[in-house]
Amino acid sequence: MPNLFLALGLAALASANAAEDDALILKDPAERQRVEAALPAKAPAKPLKPRKLLIFDLNVGYGGHRSIPTANYAFKRMGEKTRAYETVISRDPAVFRRESLKQFDAVFLNNTVGNLFTDPELRQNLQEFICGGGGLMGVHGTSVAFTQWPGAKEDWPEFGLMIGARGANHKESDEHVFIKLDDPSHALNRAFGGQGFEYRDEFFRVHEPYSRDRVRVLFSMDTDKTDVNRGLPRGKTIRADNDYALAWIQSYGRGRTFYCTIAHNPYVFWDAKMLQFYLGAIQFALGDLPAPTTPSAKLTPAVRAQEKLGWRLGVEAYTFHKFTFFEAIEKTAKLGLSYIGGLSFQKVSKEMPKNFDPKLSDDELRQVRLKLDAAGLRLLTYYIQDIPAEEAACRKIFEFGRKMGIETFMSEPSPAALDVIGKFCDEYGINVALHNHDAKASPHYWNPEGILKACQGHTARLGAAADLGYWMRAGVDPIAAVRKLKGRLITVQMHDLHELSPQGHDVPWGTGAGKTEAFIREIRRLGLKPTMFGLEYSYNWLESLPDIAKCAEFFNGVGLKLAK
Repeated sequence: MPNLFLALGLAALASANAAEDDALILKDPAERQRVEAALPAKAPAKPLKPRKLLIFDLNVGYGGHRSIPTANYAFKRMGEKTRAYETVISRDPAVFRRESLKQFDAVFLNNTVGNLFTDPELRQNLQEFICGGGGLMGVHGTSVAFTQWPGAKEDWPEFGLMIGARGANHKESDEHVFIKLDDPSHALNRAFGGQGFEYRDEFFRVHEPYSRDRVRVLFSMDTDKTDVNRGLPRGKTIRADNDYALAWIQSYGRGRTFYCTIAHNPYVFWDAKMLQFYLGAIQFALGDLPAPTTPSAKLTPAVRAQEKLGWRLGVEAYTFHKFTFFEAIEKTAKLGLSYIGGLSFQKVSKEMPKNFDPKLSDDELRQVRLKLDAAGLRLLTYYIQDIPAEEAACRKIFEFGRKMGIETFMSEPSPAALDVIGKFCDEYGINVALHNHDAKASPHYWNPEGILKACQGHTARLGAAADLGYWMRAGVDPIAAVRKLKGRLITVQMHDLHELSPQGHDVPWGTGAGKTEAFIREIRRLGLKPTMFGLEYSYNWLESLPDIAKCAEFFNGVGLKLAK
């Protein structure tokens, strides 16, 4: 069977290449010349490895925008000129077969209106490609991709969540608007030099699931300068919240998604500033241009400080293991945080009284993803007691991680399994952090020396899930321990204890004997960026929320001081 899938993937790629000549035709030589004159000379980031971008420009039930071939040509030529990526252009849905799709780092849906394909397997492949660490770009008509056209009747709700919005209501195709940069210093806004600008194009007014609780808005209409009531509306064009976002990014699982509505007219793609902007977006989607994706509504000064430090604060689900995972999601969202860890022995919900583990069906995993998205949370870490050495069983766990967008598994596998686990870590791009309980429960991993011995000779994706509570109860100094581990520290389960003894219990960070601020400062001094500062509070289980909030407040305060 693998050979058959590979053959299908190669056939799809050949079909994609065969479609390029037609897709790339710009009949007016003057347009090509204009594009060439506007191409950026250099990419904003150096590629981490050779990159490949899939451009898919199929329209279904709609004739297609005249800008499509211009955009195809501009995006292909930008990759060639800057050597930042190579491009394949296709209109064949077979290119989304898994063996074909895995060749790409990002997918650009170029003004793709209508129901592009209905095959559930191909849709799942695209979703898993994004959640598993791929990139997704969309412009203009992509906001109504995977809808039944005309009428834009929803046909794939999760795609709307991945792209960040739905809708195509607009005014004139050359509407004149003033644009403000919502995030002037953001890496993807560098093309505009920190200044808003005015522009003419067909600007969509999007609707749900768009929300600043979900996406990081890059720029939007400046309603102080733009008369939003002017012009002939095509559909409902006035938003009650006066929020007319035009471009944004977000994380979806481990993936990166981007959308911008400015792409209706061909001249957009011979505008030097817009091409520079789009090149940055391509490199973000490909994984070469780091850019923060914290939703705009959650951008407090403390969160901006943590973005500067490269840190993320989230709740480990064990904190709320007396509740269901869905209840843990709700409690974490109530704290205003953006990240959470998972737990293999926690029930999903009252309606789904099954453990949140790799045995769940694809539909059940989809329900978990939708619950996380509705709360504005990302699942960064996941605790599973054991990862077996047997390859088929090990792969099943990593497939689960790919589908859920998990960055780091926390586990306590046998040291004999680490060769196999390390291989899958590199194949899937997922870390495995070795978790420590006490010396009796974790004889190989309870101290940093044991972790370093176990990881010797293995991939850098193997390291420590440092549980500070167990360290302190066992007499291990967390500051000395991270100095030994250095880059082998992958993630942290934070605790502060009322006393340094086997009987020590959790107290709000900074109020106990754990030297919490000194530990955080040492992480900063060493330049470490754990997957998550996991807020694991193992005390007063049913009424711990006020103390957990104090921990988050303490961390925010330390981060503000360190980011200055």
